[in-house]
Amino acid sequence: MFGLETDVFILLFISLFAACAFEFVNGFHDTANAVATVIYTNSLKPTYAVVWSGICNFTGVLLGGIGVAMGIVNLLPVELLVDQNVYHSVAMVMALLLSAIIWNLGTWYFGLPSSSSHTLIGSILGVGLAFATMPDNITGAAVNWEKAIETGYALLLSPLLGFSLAIVLMFVLRRSVPDDVKDALFKEPKKNSLPPSWIRGILIATCSLVSFFHGSNDGQKGVGLIMLILIGIVPYHFAVQTNLDPRLMQTNIGGIEQTIAALNSNNLSPANRDRLVQTRTELTELKALINGPLVDNKIPNEKRLDVRKDLLLINSNMKKIAEDEGANLSANQLSALNKNLGEESGLRRFTDYAPLWVILMIAISLGLGTMIGWRRIVVTVGEKIGKQHLTYAQGASAELVAAMMIGLASALKLPVSTTHVLSSGIAGSMVANKGVKNLQAGTVRNIALAWVLTLPVSVLLSFTLYIFFRWVL
Repeated sequence: MFGLETDVFILLFISLFAACAFEFVNGFHDTANAVATVIYTNSLKPTYAVVWSGICNFTGVLLGGIGVAMGIVNLLPVELLVDQNVYHSVAMVMALLLSAIIWNLGTWYFGLPSSSSHTLIGSILGVGLAFATMPDNITGAAVNWEKAIETGYALLLSPLLGFSLAIVLMFVLRRSVPDDVKDALFKEPKKNSLPPSWIRGILIATCSLVSFFHGSNDGQKGVGLIMLILIGIVPYHFAVQTNLDPRLMQTNIGGIEQTIAALNSNNLSPANRDRLVQTRTELTELKALINGPLVDNKIPNEKRLDVRKDLLLINSNMKKIAEDEGANLSANQLSALNKNLGEESGLRRFTDYAPLWVILMIAISLGLGTMIGWRRIVVTVGEKIGKQHLTYAQGASAELVAAMMIGLASALKLPVSTTHVLSSGIAGSMVANKGVKNLQAGTVRNIALAWVLTLPVSVLLSFTLYIFFRWVL
């Protein structure tokens, strides 16, 4: 496979298996949140609920695109992603996967709805920080902090918005729906009794939406993991997209050079002047490559990792230069630059991609994981966040808010935590009913503790494991 030596092939297989295991665990860890409401309102029996949720997750991964996936990949510095030593790449992959799986399994065992997103991102940050301590890191790069901060804002704000919007939605429902409808919506479900058909339809629809958008967001994180593995271990095959004619770059390179020609480098900061010099060099290298002889219209194997590095650095440098006040680019010039750099018709279409078999692998892992091991988290979400049984209105409000938040985040190519958003939504709906006293303090405290600890623990775990694997491999 891919013409690899036996030991490298085994490491690749183990890495791919671990990535699928992470997504499998993610399925029964996170998606339990989506099915809790339909199970506790008797809208669907547990078996039907988790199977249907698994199908929706599978579909979400297939149709969700790869914007979030590439955001995960680009958290790490370019230097770490284009390391020529395959064993260094294996150390990176195994460290971040094992740390994420260990924490996910631990919180699942204790029934705590912690965030797989926070776990994965913390693991990636830990690997990046550990790489900064390595002697072969000559640039000092550790993490793409610009992307990390953007991701951090999304992870931090989404549960706060979920909590607040659930309260607002509950308030609107109480004030706007007729009394006969209100009585049906706000009562507790009767044991072993189906809700009214229209309420049941709403709850199943919102569960389906949360499951679909969970697949489109969290599933992409698994796709990003697989691409990290493939780029690191078999870069000749996956560093750049090989089914595109590299000569398609010519138009983009010409457009970027026009943008550079409009700049006065004397007005730029010293750091951006250096970036401009580096970008000109990279553009020259790319032009020489694509204008030279190409076998089968493909970039030579030995050049693919270098091309990926050039493309990523051109993108990063030009965006920073464009943000410099001294660049003084017009709106049209900025639009043209973004188009020439972008993933739809720009240079990034050669680096930001995922083969269909990768997406299918993650879709199957997430879908199957959804159908297994859901019970622990469901009990916490359905019974232990609030002091009263979940009402129809609370379940629908929390699910609808979660679906909107996750769907919007996926559209913006930002990773968010389904767990945090939905758990916060349920807590908000409980508070809207009878105030803060309606929350079970012990459960909320344990969930909050898991949320607070997830990032630092996963950073520490992956940091330690990366150094260990670099030492033994």
